[in-house]
Amino acid sequence: MAAVRIGPKHQVTIPQKVFRHLHLSAGDFVDAEAEGGRIVLTPLRLAAKTPATRLTPTEQKALLRARAKIEQIRKDLRRSSGLTRQEAAVAARAGLIESEQQYWWTEEWQKGERAAESDRRGRRFLGTFDSVTAMKATLRQRARAGA
Repeated sequence: MAAVRIGPKHQVTIPQKVFRHLHLSAGDFVDAEAEGGRIVLTPLRLAAKTPATRLTPTEQKALLRARAKIEQIRKDLRRSSGLTRQEAAVAARAGLIESEQQYWWTEEWQKGERAAESDRRGRRFLGTFDSVTAMKATLRQRARAGA
């Protein structure tokens, strides 16, 4: 058993022998519990570590383009472009985006997102509604008025 000191921010250093024995790495998480007057730290495995996906040189280039486009979409939707289907597929394989959400990142979908964002910023929308019935009534009213 090794004695450790509690630091000013309630931090403790795990002795190297224990750290190695439990195969811990910097950044790993531990669960901390008080148990019968003791502090028990239990390593947490939040996700299984899987080997990185092997990508061809062409796929690696597509992934770099995808990463840059995704970053731009997140930063400024109106001044961005969506991914090609190939870029979306590679980004999903690499875990950059959710596989079932590939469609959202494609240029076809992003074109609509940019239009919606432009309408929102230009205040070209009908507003919010308390119910579907209220929304339908407003749409019927506008259709009759020719707006």
